[in-house]
Amino acid sequence: MHEETLDFGRAADIAGLTACGALRGNVAQFAQPRGPDLIRRTEALDAWCTLRAAHGLWQYARAVDGAPGPEARVREEGDAAVCEAAPGVNFASQDYLSLASHPAVREAAQRALLVSGPHSAGSAVLLGNSSASLALEQSLGALLRCAHVTLFPTGWGAAFGLITALVGPRDYVVVDALAHASLRQGAGAATRNVALHRHLDTGHVREVLAAIRLRDPDNGILVVTEGLFSMDSDVPDLPLMQHLCREYGATLLVDVAHDLGALGPGGSGSIGEQGMLGKIDIVMGAFSKTFASNGGFVACASRAVKRQLQLFAGPHLFSNALSPVQAATVLEALRIAGGSEGDGLRASLLRNAVALRAGLAETGLRCLGLPSAIVPVWIGSEPVARLAGRTLARANVHVNAVEFPGVPLGAARLRLQVMAAHGAGQLRHGARLVGAAVNGAGAALGVEPERGPGRRERSRG
Repeated sequence: MHEETLDFGRAADIAGLTACGALRGNVAQFAQPRGPDLIRRTEALDAWCTLRAAHGLWQYARAVDGAPGPEARVREEGDAAVCEAAPGVNFASQDYLSLASHPAVREAAQRALLVSGPHSAGSAVLLGNSSASLALEQSLGALLRCAHVTLFPTGWGAAFGLITALVGPRDYVVVDALAHASLRQGAGAATRNVALHRHLDTGHVREVLAAIRLRDPDNGILVVTEGLFSMDSDVPDLPLMQHLCREYGATLLVDVAHDLGALGPGGSGSIGEQGMLGKIDIVMGAFSKTFASNGGFVACASRAVKRQLQLFAGPHLFSNALSPVQAATVLEALRIAGGSEGDGLRASLLRNAVALRAGLAETGLRCLGLPSAIVPVWIGSEPVARLAGRTLARANVHVNAVEFPGVPLGAARLRLQVMAAHGAGQLRHGARLVGAAVNGAGAALGVEPERGPGRRERSRG
């Protein structure tokens, strides 16, 4: 399909979308509904979402028929029928090294199913561990040079459980303003003493830490950042962050959900790239981006921290542990990612990221951050992002149109996610159509294109 065949809708249709409200409004309007009936007061949000869906402007809660590969058949929310659409280029799934379709990974999952069954049958504290989960802890610890690893059923649970287990009401959390919602919500649940520092601004981190220590030399401080930020594809200065924590008696937590396995020597992520393996206080991450499964982990040099998590991190103590199938899947994916085959897959992923960014730049679009599996295309305007997303869905190019609450108001973008297995033709085709869709949507709505965020318009992925 070529640019000139993209369906933006007739001018009258665009005016109708605006008039009916499908292109207007945002989720923030419904964030704090009021009224005595907790159920009925949610109906206004549902009505707005239903209106958007009726006009093809609700690109959320979709489903993939088959594996989430570089090409996929996608159905809209509520569509129970098998997808009739032709397979489209898939930039919406998180399978960075394409390991979900790797024969050895699938075989490992099948073996675990036959030997151990599909169920852990208990929390990790109460007989929910398996031989695969114990081996996974050892392998992660070796990669990160951390002696003690604690597994969680989800990455969200790892982030939330870690912070709420370690941080008390009198302690402090200093967190990057763009950190994952799980980290920020964990901080808010643990203490009222939460300070957001400007994104990647180590000078501001120093100011905040100095101010806290000046008034409170006695309580703990947890500093929270990420190895690769999920909506902007940029990285912090980890050696300096760890130095600042040492200087002010704070503890550094780095979330490596998006970079572990997909970046760095041997898949060691940003921590390995910056020579900080074994030097970060606490590392946590998720298996859902590179390691072909759900789940998360916390790694640390301290056995005492693991004990604290075992007994006070709710998602670890009170949730069933990873199933043997999940643990075996991640273990095999980790083995591949850490070897020579993983080096080749990371090289392919980086080439694909660079090629996609170059193709998008040729259409006049700006991508945020550095080359990685995450390719954020800045738009700004929510209506333009919605219309571009609808246009691309109709053209069988699948992307994630992100607006509030994933990012702040006025900071909408298309987040494309690249896989090692994407082909050159798919990248060229996708870049050409994404460029045409964004530029065409802006023209149809009379919105001048924005070329990037200002200081106050940054993401909160």
